[in-house]
Amino acid sequence: MRTAISRAQMTDRLNKARDVTLFVPVNDAFEKIPADQLGQIFADRDRLIPIVSYHVAEGRHSPSSLSDAVLPTLQGGELTVKRSGDTYTVNEAKVLCGNIRTANATVYFIDTVLEPK
Repeated sequence: MRTAISRAQMTDRLNKARDVTLFVPVNDAFEKIPADQLGQIFADRDRLIPIVSYHVAEGRHSPSSLSDAVLPTLQGGELTVKRSGDTYTVNEAKVLCGNIRTANATVYFIDTVLEPK
């Protein structure tokens, strides 16, 4: 995801964002996308920015606030978060771990790259 943020030229914007929640795809999530398609996405900043922005929800969210939640994203869409027991999903992605607090964000790692809707 660091590469996607960098190629989208969004590093400064995300570093300056206050109180956001990031759903960060792990490396294996990017491997689910065919290499030629991933290359095209990474080469097209106009296509990459909405994808990166879709992984950033407004506000800091703890696990307790993620049970059956709909979260607005920086991209302008919404993420649907559901909880079943100890398992959380964001749209079609499984939350692998998270609730990691940084200076300006709460971070969760997911197993799939989310597609903006």
